[in-house]
Amino acid sequence: MPKVDIISKYCKSCSLCVDICPKKILKIGDKSNQKGYFTAVCTDQDKCIGCTLCATVCPDVAIDVYK
Repeated sequence: MPKVDIISKYCKSCSLCVDICPKKILKIGDKSNQKGYFTAVCTDQDKCIGCTLCATVCPDVAIDVYK
């Protein structure tokens, strides 16, 4: 089963991953990282299809997708 891992210390809440996710399981969360950015979170790991679009579009290389 695929898994999305968002590395919060690198995320700058640009929301590109949120916009591109075909399953709409990513959102900007309500917790900030040490830099003050509210980071992206996965709302439902079970719905992830492992397409890696989120990781591909992330300009800060803050997302890993494991299959």
